[in-house]
Amino acid sequence: MDTIIQTLAIAALPVIFAITLHEAAHGYAARHFGDLTAWQEGRISLNPIRHIDLIGTIVVPVSILLLSAGNFLFGWAKPVPVNFGRLRNPKQDMFWVAAAGPGANLFMALAWAVLFKFAETVPDNAYSLPMARMADIGIDVNLVLMALNLLPLPPLDGGRIAVSLLPHRLAWNFARLEPWGFPILLLLLFTGILGSILGPIIGLLRMLVAALFNFHY
Repeated sequence: MDTIIQTLAIAALPVIFAITLHEAAHGYAARHFGDLTAWQEGRISLNPIRHIDLIGTIVVPVSILLLSAGNFLFGWAKPVPVNFGRLRNPKQDMFWVAAAGPGANLFMALAWAVLFKFAETVPDNAYSLPMARMADIGIDVNLVLMALNLLPLPPLDGGRIAVSLLPHRLAWNFARLEPWGFPILLLLLFTGILGSILGPIIGLLRMLVAALFNFHY
């Protein structure tokens, strides 16, 4: 139990920032391309409190960490409201608004990798091991969220990106899958198919990050 509590304490910061800044990035991109909806609702902010969803950001991640003995993590924040019809070029700009979230996760994964490298190179002390553990979790959770959200399934970001890239008729038909997106995602999760898809991708991303910063997990 003490180990799980320690894991929760160390994981809290990277998890909250990974989930909430992903959403904030969507809002910033939407405002840049002409949709002020998120700004008008006060969601254009780097303050995680504005994006926290009690269930998705706290209850679910904590429960999953406890049930998996600290080996698995999943969660979400309050979705930032985006009115794609208010974008200057809705179909084209949708790509950048959707890509902003995974892009933020990639940036954070690399930032945590810098911290991991720092913790690995400093002399051992009372903070180096917790720092390395926090950075390791930060890398993992951001890579997982990036890979998951890039799946080409509406309403995930990858689905929005696909809609923006497909020809109009195909995009319209593909977008009609959106009401079924989360049931399909849950089905893939509980059948183990999602893990089979994401596992190799996340493993490869971890290898690339480790190679880029020349460290070992």
